[in-house]
Amino acid sequence: MNHEGYSLYIHIPWCVKKCPYCDFNSHEKNNDYDENAYVNALIKDLSTEAPMVKGRSLKSIFIGGGTPSLFSAASIERILSAVNQQLNIADDIEITLEANPGTAEADKFSAFRQIGINRLSIGIQSFNDQHLTKLGRIHDSQQAHRAIKIAQEAGFERINLDLMFGLPEQTIDQAVSDVDTALSYQTGHLSHYQLTLEKNTLFHKYPPVLPHDEVIWDMQTACQKQIAKQLKQYEVSAYAAQQQQSQHNINYWQYGDYIGIGAGAHGKLTHDSGQITRSCKLKQPRDFMKKAGTASALGGENAVIVNELPFEYMMNALRLKAGFTLDQFSNKTGLSASVIQPTLTTLLDKKLLQLNHTNYTCTEQGWNFLNDTLEYFLPTK
Repeated sequence: MNHEGYSLYIHIPWCVKKCPYCDFNSHEKNNDYDENAYVNALIKDLSTEAPMVKGRSLKSIFIGGGTPSLFSAASIERILSAVNQQLNIADDIEITLEANPGTAEADKFSAFRQIGINRLSIGIQSFNDQHLTKLGRIHDSQQAHRAIKIAQEAGFERINLDLMFGLPEQTIDQAVSDVDTALSYQTGHLSHYQLTLEKNTLFHKYPPVLPHDEVIWDMQTACQKQIAKQLKQYEVSAYAAQQQQSQHNINYWQYGDYIGIGAGAHGKLTHDSGQITRSCKLKQPRDFMKKAGTASALGGENAVIVNELPFEYMMNALRLKAGFTLDQFSNKTGLSASVIQPTLTTLLDKKLLQLNHTNYTCTEQGWNFLNDTLEYFLPTK
């Protein structure tokens, strides 16, 4: 039996307003919005996942969206209570809630802390009102500052701030200013993402004018230099103080197992046979709520093909600065390290990877051209 720890992702799909750059499974509040009915559906959905992880320890929970902080603390507490009843929870579990800086949500932070949420991830994106407007955010810079202060006053010791760069008409100085402002709060964790125009978004259909690639590169470099003064980069877009890394996300990047509940939630499980399967739930909230707790709530499930495992594993593990060991690769995939040894030798020769003791990590060149590095692990046709 697989006794390794795993994670739980809980998806709450509604937002006050859909951001034009967002390609997540999120929906503006409408007639489908029924907080109580959705919580009931989540609890039913959990009952179908619990038998799959019997005997294993739950080490992290991430409540994402959408905007989970739209829900009341009482609703979140009902969900966590069901999790506590149905799953075996680790003593040091990390429970993260995604939150927006809007006034109504920020006012709930203290209540969220009291029900057991011990990590908050706040979607700031920018402290510049002009950029927030262009991003379609419903909060302003004043609310962003207020939300961070409320979170700290509520007793959260682990707070992540989300920032984006490469925004329409953004200058390097403005991007660095956002970083400096975020660092001034000393929250211990910063996620720093480049704005990309994803398919099925308003920005993809009506693209804004973004800074040139060279400017974005210089912007990223300047921001990273500032961040390095206070936090250590441990993943492509994540920086943390000591002991402040996101345990939930590290589990993803180390190719760990997780179950997902809620509309459009994804899961990945390693079965006793060694077979790895991926699953996702129905995306539309209305459909999910109707079918939660039944087999038809599953939007899709597929087994990972064995020759695709090296690429799948590396797509996650090489995002981490710490990289991976051959033992970790074999443990997570069930494959012999000999399967990837020729590729590793090639990448070492090309100076895209380096070997530090037992850890294979990207070189600076391999890190900067990660997609090119990963292509070497694609299965040959």
